Amino acid sequence: MNSSNLINQLSTLSLSMFRKDFFGIYHGSLSAKTESNRFIINTKEAVFDAISENTLIELYYKKDYRWNQASIDSNIHYNIYSHISEAKFIFFTMPPFTTAYSLDHSIILPKDYFGYTEIGSIEIVDPKQFDNWYERAQSEIFHYFQTKKTNIMVIKGYGVYSYNRDLHEMAKQLAILEKSCRLLMLRGSQNNSGFD
Repeated sequence: MNSSNLINQLSTLSLSMFRKDFFGIYHGSLSAKTESNRFIINTKEAVFDAISENTLIELYYKKDYRWNQASIDSNIHYNIYSHISEAKFIFFTMPPFTTAYSLDHSIILPKDYFGYTEIGSIEIVDPKQFDNWYERAQSEIFHYFQTKKTNIMVIKGYGVYSYNRDLHEMAKQLAILEKSCRLLMLRGSQNNSGFD
């Protein structure tokens, strides 16, 4: 895939996800592996409704000055790419219903058809302490993916890390997960208000 086509795909998807509140202003990260030892990722200043060539930076696995301009999530993306060969795209998002649902639950068990058939149950990982989460996240996230044989990690009160070989398949999984969590929360609020 050529560079401009890849940037256009990331930009289009990022705008769509921004509009759905998966990305915030300066919050989140997205990347794509471009070669066996490099990837493009958003810069620190990137706003996700306007991802372009100017807000993406290509990083080599060997760290240089460009890493200073890149997203604070760059080390996490690097560790996933360098340990998981199937990872071609990585997103860190904070979908509101999934993140809210994660605060009071330890597992997501979709009750809707698409959630049940497409993603199934997903464990919610408790990072315990947020104070040193970024230092631990660099190794804990890729390790979780490897040991659990999954490509989606829901982290309590933090958000969702996901990777995939196919950009649109990853976006579809995230959208289904968010819809399932929204339905679970709506169902929970109806049950709490006395409706059956």
